[in-house]
Amino acid sequence: MNRMNEKFMIVLRQKKIKKKDMMKTIVIYYSNKGSNKYLAEKIAKSLTCEIEEIKPRLNVFLFMLMNIHLGIKPIKTDIKNYDRVILCGPIWMGKLIPPLRSFIKKYSDSINKLVFVTCCGSTYEKKDEKFGHGFVFKKVESLLEDQCILCQAFPINLVLPDDKKEDTDAFMKIHLNDENFKGEIQERFNDFIKTLSETNITQHTV
Repeated sequence: MNRMNEKFMIVLRQKKIKKKDMMKTIVIYYSNKGSNKYLAEKIAKSLTCEIEEIKPRLNVFLFMLMNIHLGIKPIKTDIKNYDRVILCGPIWMGKLIPPLRSFIKKYSDSINKLVFVTCCGSTYEKKDEKFGHGFVFKKVESLLEDQCILCQAFPINLVLPDDKKEDTDAFMKIHLNDENFKGEIQERFNDFIKTLSETNITQHTV
C-alpha cells in the first residue's frame, strides 16, 4: 500500500470511529405559542438530528391548565433506537405540563437518556420560587432518575430589552425568533450545544 492510500485509510477509519461514537439523538417537543418549537428546531439543526412533535389528543390550552388531558398521540419513531432524547416544551405556572408529563410516563421504559430543555417564563433568579422552572426540573428528575442527565432553561426575558423585562404585556407577547435570538440567549444556547456535544455529561440543572 502506497503512502497516499495509507493516509486515506487512516482518515477513513477515524471518520468511522467518530461516527460510531456519536450519540444517536432525537428532539421531541411540544409548543403552544411557538417559542419551544423554534428552540427545538434550532437544537435539532445544531446537532443534525431528527425531530418530532408531541401531539395531544385534546389540544386545548385552558383544559390543560386545569389538568384535563386525554393523553398524547403515539410518537412515530421508536424511542428505544436513540441513545438520547431531548425533550423540549414550555412550563406553565411552575408545572410539568400534561403533554410532556404524558410523554415521559408513556415512554419512560424506552428512554435511554433524556435532556429536558424549556423556553419558559421564570428567570434564573426565581427558578426556585413557587412558579419557577426549578420545581419542574426536580419533577422530571424524580420521574426518570438516572435517565435524566441534563435540564436547561432559556427564560424568555433574555430576549427582552432591560426596560421591558418587568413588563407583563411585553412578556406575554414576545416569542423566540431569528431577530431576537442573540446576545445572552445565543451565548447560553451555544454553551448548551457544546455541552450536548461532549461525550460525557454529568447530571446538572441550569
